Amino acid sequence: MKIIASNKKAYFNYFIEDTFEAGISLVGSEVKSIRAGHISLDESFVAIYDGEVFLKNAYIKPYEKATSSVVDSKRDRKLLLNKKEIVKLSRQIAEKGFTMVATKVYFAHSLVKVQIALAKGKHLYDKKQVLKERDEAKDLKRELVHYN
Repeated sequence: MKIIASNKKAYFNYFIEDTFEAGISLVGSEVKSIRAGHISLDESFVAIYDGEVFLKNAYIKPYEKATSSVVDSKRDRKLLLNKKEIVKLSRQIAEKGFTMVATKVYFAHSLVKVQIALAKGKHLYDKKQVLKERDEAKDLKRELVHYN
């Protein structure tokens, strides 16, 4: 499994409850661009419309050497999941107030896969607590290095 892009902000802004692996429907020039590493998941999210799952607002840079057709860089891309998984996701989103975010894009056996996460939003005080714990861990590590 070769990770191409990851959404680090998703782990900071959300509590990740469950993850799913989904295929993604792409055009050939988009696959070439992803192989070159030109993808960003920073502001992307996942939505369900009419029983289908879509990755929205993910940026894939247009491939320079493509000659046939130019595809919109932030278009909606269909994610490929089983019906049971789609039903499970839609129920949890409706009942418990979860949201879905894309966390990673990677190659699995030469296929582009997207890891989507079922997540709950963090409050400001949760984010401050995470930053405080990171700072304390850095200080502790610095003291141990200085002590040794």
